[in-house]
Amino acid sequence: MNLLVTTLATFIGIYSSLLFIRVLLSWFPNINWYNQPFAALSQVTDPYLGLFRSIIPPFGGMDFSPILAFIALQILRDVLFQLSRVSFLSGF
Repeated sequence: MNLLVTTLATFIGIYSSLLFIRVLLSWFPNINWYNQPFAALSQVTDPYLGLFRSIIPPFGGMDFSPILAFIALQILRDVLFQLSRVSFLSGF
């Protein structure tokens, strides 16, 4: 159980880093998202961000959906860590 939780938490950390890079790169309008490696980054992150863009559409040219996306990932990671602590403590 701990291996699964640790693996998922690591995946969430890596995915959060990819989202962060995606958000930073969105500030540069001259990036062509159809060229590699930007297309791969977009294909990995845009479906997840699209979930939150349907909840909060861009407002005044600003996209606040990544904030919700990061909060959701952090909550999921915290829940996973709590589950790992409970499973670790129940093993004794």
